[in-house]
Amino acid sequence: MNLKELYQEIILDHGKNPRNLRKTENFNKEATGYNPLCGDKVHIYLKLNENKKVEDISFEGSGCAISMASASIMTDLIRGRNENEVNEIVKDFLYMIKEKPELSSKNLKDDEKTKLMCLSGVKQYPMRVKCATLSWHTLTSAIDNSKKEVNTEKLD
Repeated sequence: MNLKELYQEIILDHGKNPRNLRKTENFNKEATGYNPLCGDKVHIYLKLNENKKVEDISFEGSGCAISMASASIMTDLIRGRNENEVNEIVKDFLYMIKEKPELSSKNLKDDEKTKLMCLSGVKQYPMRVKCATLSWHTLTSAIDNSKKEVNTEKLD
């Protein structure tokens, strides 16, 4: 199996069988996001402990396979990390999706980087970048306690 096939398999698996598609019990941070071009919707639920470590993270929503896969992969990778690690991973992912070819985060293992890199192909399709990044921007909004809905048409 070549790398492109592996990436497609990961996206299809997470798109059809999203992990953490539920509402976190006793969440203490949340945010919603919307991609009006594609119709993707996401609601991120976070449970941070007193040390700002992600005890639980989940999402509800609907959308295309890329949007759902991205949210699923994100929730898998973020659980158990502290807020600083989360912010660094989000920043690295968003930069990779839009500009650079690889991830540089020291907070990710090789298999975790592979999961995220499967979404790197969307940069060839600018409309799909918004599908892949919606949940990540929404996660940032939840952490920041922003009460505004994330709208991909208002992001740069």
